[in-house]
Amino acid sequence: MAERLPTVEVNGTFYSLTRPSACAGWRAAVPDDFVFAIKGSRFITHMLKLRKFESPLANFFASGLLRLGNGLGPILWQLPPQLPFDEERARAFFAAVPRDIAAAERWARRHDARTTGRAALRAPRGATGAIRHAVEIRHASWLTDRALETLRELEVALVAADTAGKYPLSYERTADFAYVRLHGSATLYTSRYTDGEVRAWAGRIDAWTAAGSDVYVYFDNDAQGHAPHDAVRLQAAVDALAPAAAARSDSSFSASAPP
Repeated sequence: MAERLPTVEVNGTFYSLTRPSACAGWRAAVPDDFVFAIKGSRFITHMLKLRKFESPLANFFASGLLRLGNGLGPILWQLPPQLPFDEERARAFFAAVPRDIAAAERWARRHDARTTGRAALRAPRGATGAIRHAVEIRHASWLTDRALETLRELEVALVAADTAGKYPLSYERTADFAYVRLHGSATLYTSRYTDGEVRAWAGRIDAWTAAGSDVYVYFDNDAQGHAPHDAVRLQAAVDALAPAAAARSDSSFSASAPP
């Protein structure tokens, strides 16, 4: 799949800490310009609900992610449906997360005993990239004007998440990049995207790139194997708009599906 698509979203990091050897293996298996979006720890989002996150956040970045170097793409923080917007909580967490490799290395050095003996505290030499953050909300209070303005101030991208109507969907842009998760428009995690839906998403992506945003799109409708095929179809639909997009060299689009 890395030969046909330029990025992947790693979901395993949501459930447990990874290992440096695993991350080094991922990096070695793909081209130099391949991007790994990483799903943030559910221990932080669902159990701690963004509070008392310091040690878990340090362990998260010490667990091997630094081995990805400049291949480390956006970090996705998926929030539980029971977590409404709380400005103090949101500001405390998203102001603390690292925004570049050097800051991630500093967080990693704060790890506790959970990663002792298998921690990676430094990125490969020459890795200096920025680290972006995106949030997938599942409570409508995160779509109020105040919540959206807070995300803009914190430079956190609001994920456009298509969940077959189960959770809120918004196309609001709150950062200099766009992050899309396509879980299925008719049936969650299962349904295939129609040609019309693919064209509609390609049009949105074209508009966002025209505005100067990098765009990351990940399909999660993999219960019946549709995700990789839909990702390739969307990539082709966006490529079909390439004559208009060719002049916009400051922005990019990346689509993918689970590995």
